[in-house]
Amino acid sequence: MTWLLLLAAADFDVLIRNARVVDGTGNPWYRADVGIRAGRIAKIGALPKATATNTVDAAGRVLAPGFIDVHTHIEAGIFRVARADAYLMDGVTTLVTGNCGASNTELGAWFNRLRKTGIGPNVAALIGHNSVRQAVMGDANRAPTADELRRMRELVARNISEGAIGFATGLWYVPGTYSQTAEVVELAKAAKGVYATHMRDEGESVEPAIREAIRVGKEAGLNVQVSHFKIIDKRHWGGSTRTLAMIEQARREGLDIVVDQYPYTAASASIDIFFPREVLADGPSAVRERLSSPESKRRVVEEMRRNATLRQGQDDYTFAVIASFPEDRTLEGKRIPELSADKSLDGQIEALIQLRLKGRPSVVYHTMSDADVDRILAHPFTAIASDGGLVPPGESMPHPRNYGTNARILDHYVRQRNVLTLEDAIRKMTSLPARTFRMKRRGEIREGFAADLVLFDPAKVASKAEFTKPHQFSEGFDYVMVNGTFVVANGHPNSERPGQIVTPGEF
Repeated sequence: MTWLLLLAAADFDVLIRNARVVDGTGNPWYRADVGIRAGRIAKIGALPKATATNTVDAAGRVLAPGFIDVHTHIEAGIFRVARADAYLMDGVTTLVTGNCGASNTELGAWFNRLRKTGIGPNVAALIGHNSVRQAVMGDANRAPTADELRRMRELVARNISEGAIGFATGLWYVPGTYSQTAEVVELAKAAKGVYATHMRDEGESVEPAIREAIRVGKEAGLNVQVSHFKIIDKRHWGGSTRTLAMIEQARREGLDIVVDQYPYTAASASIDIFFPREVLADGPSAVRERLSSPESKRRVVEEMRRNATLRQGQDDYTFAVIASFPEDRTLEGKRIPELSADKSLDGQIEALIQLRLKGRPSVVYHTMSDADVDRILAHPFTAIASDGGLVPPGESMPHPRNYGTNARILDHYVRQRNVLTLEDAIRKMTSLPARTFRMKRRGEIREGFAADLVLFDPAKVASKAEFTKPHQFSEGFDYVMVNGTFVVANGHPNSERPGQIVTPGEF
């Protein structure tokens, strides 16, 4: 009975003492105690006499808002790895999924399933254009009929009403790549919140792609988040000076447009990116026929040989590594030229065709410059995002961004190279994404805000994931809290699943 009375009399559920508070706004750090009650930050300041059920001595370590990763792909993976420890151990407490136009199209039911499963981090979702188009039109390479457009608008609107926080496109991918801008605008008008876009191009035609994103945002009346902002074509390295200027100009004109970025010079996607888009239309049987019929295959090879854009401006496909190929795990980790005895460009193209006939492997491809990554990262409107997914430990050879994005920022770009200050790096991981995606009461250390918090020593945080050994947790995040519950304590994950669904109801 005495123990129960003491528990009830405590001022806070959790009290974090003597922390260097980096509050997420970009302001300089300050020293304070932080009291947490009922999943929210209840008090910030000097609290020498306060009591708590659980007290943590920060010992001068940094206390920051939990990181918000606005670009992930966890639709299926979250049910295989519900705790999402790779993200929690990297300080991430909220994930936004449905990016690049690929989402669940029954989000109400999907959210309910997540609630029943229980999840480690908070989850929000966009409704994806590609998934909506595929549900109504399949992989058709044409404009929608009036009835098809109406049905797509209704599907977007219904998912928005069920809790989607915005509309996402993947205009580089099938079937979104077959759409015209007018279609995208009409569907975006059925949405609310944010227009998040993987643009039509990030290399040779990146500037027209940015203009299209700006047009959609202006005409639909949505905030714009340009996904994984980059210059991927070697022939156009350095182009970030121009593309950032375009974003700045759009902001001066009144459009709320920002970008996100992962801190690596390698990307990852389906092998489909190396094929002419028209080859991938109309479903699996049509694709197989085009890649198998001698005459059609000859035209495909000629186009792939001639079109350097499909090779990201590289001479051949040495830059591409198989990341995941369930049909043949022995190929994971191999570069494309290793897959054929014929190392010529035509031999590599033949290897790609044979891979595509067997499945749709994902690849990691090294095509960006450090100078462009640094320039984009340093810009004030760039948020940090992984573009990662959830893969069971030890399965395949995923991009290391699935494990170490935020630790790499704090280690490589803050501590080692001084590309960012600590306070600005935290802002890019917290309040900036929360502001863009209109997540009220998250992304800052402020009284009344959700107690999504991370405690770490900035001198010790390190990303351990590597391209050759990606399945390694980040180190240095000693405590991570989601909605007032510790999910990482003393540097180790536990079994708690306190994550919530973040919907427009929080706006």
